[in-house]
Amino acid sequence: MIRHLVLFKLNDGVSKDDARAVAGAEAFDGLGSLVPELREWECGWNTTDRDIAHDYAINSLVEDRDALQAYLGHPAHQAAAAQWREFATWVIADIEV
Repeated sequence: MIRHLVLFKLNDGVSKDDARAVAGAEAFDGLGSLVPELREWECGWNTTDRDIAHDYAINSLVEDRDALQAYLGHPAHQAAAAQWREFATWVIADIEV
C-alpha cells in the first residue's frame, strides 16, 4: 500500500475564501468517489494558524505504484491539480505502508 500525502501552500495574497481556492477544494473533495484506485481519500483545510503550516492537505491510500500512477493520470485529478497550479504550491510524499 502507498500513502500519498500532499500539502498545499496558498500563494501570497490568496486566501481560502478566494473563489479559485474554493473551486480547487471542491474539485479535490469529489475525487474520492471518481477515482476507483483510491482506497482512502481525505482532504481539507488546515485548522491551525502557524507560520510553518500549510493551508490544505490531501491524505490518500492506494494499493500500489500502478494504482498511484492511475490516480495521478486520471482526468479528474489532472483537472483539479491544474486549478491549484494557478494559486498554490505543494509538496508531496509517497510512503509505503
